[in-house]
Amino acid sequence: MDPKQHVYADLVAAGHEVDRMVADLDDHDWDTPTPAEDWSVRHQIAHLAAVFQLAALAAGEPASFVALASRLGPDFNANVRTALAPYLADPPPTLLRRWRAQRAAAEQALAAVPDDRPVPWLVRPLPAPVLAAAGMMELFGHGQDIADGLGLDREHGDRLRHLVEFAVRTWDFGYQARGLAVPDVSFRFEITAPSGATWAFGPVDAEQRITGPAVDFCLLVTRRRHHADLAVRATGADAQQWLEIAQAY
Repeated sequence: MDPKQHVYADLVAAGHEVDRMVADLDDHDWDTPTPAEDWSVRHQIAHLAAVFQLAALAAGEPASFVALASRLGPDFNANVRTALAPYLADPPPTLLRRWRAQRAAAEQALAAVPDDRPVPWLVRPLPAPVLAAAGMMELFGHGQDIADGLGLDREHGDRLRHLVEFAVRTWDFGYQARGLAVPDVSFRFEITAPSGATWAFGPVDAEQRITGPAVDFCLLVTRRRHHADLAVRATGADAQQWLEIAQAY
């Protein structure tokens, strides 16, 4: 398989993993609370459906996406509520069908983007494989909320590499989101894959270092667990601060 295509195949697999959590739920189980305040399983799937709808539009009809994005207001939470509303109005079987359709549309549209064309997105244009990795990050984070709400265990393979690479690529976002100065230092990330392999990024001799297992690292950067409850470790004052604000998106 073309290396570029791996992320698209892994995006499909990540979607199926979350789908299996909800496919056989009774209607009342869709209202099970999740760790996200005031969000049930229904809200989590509605959010994923809305995100994948945007991704399909951005990849397949860039001009239409840009026009839509230009109409969004400055209130992020209000934009989210507006995006979720039509999905939350659906009964669970309809919501499930719509989410599957939006996933399929986004998967196909992203895989069809030419290598040399960036995809417009909410903050800045992204290469299609990077936007696919961002979609996997959404599935990981909101899938964890669903798993926590339903009391399910998850198994992760080495497709988490896409998420780790995305988080390393956006390592400074936590500072930007809080209006903090980004330290003028290099970080070394040494992350242990589920298979036991080591994924390393950054200068070998960097004084600021982050180490730990990939699953815990992804739980950290999606802000689903506090670093004190994870096996992610930091060396260096800047790296210690980064653990407190790590945020991939």
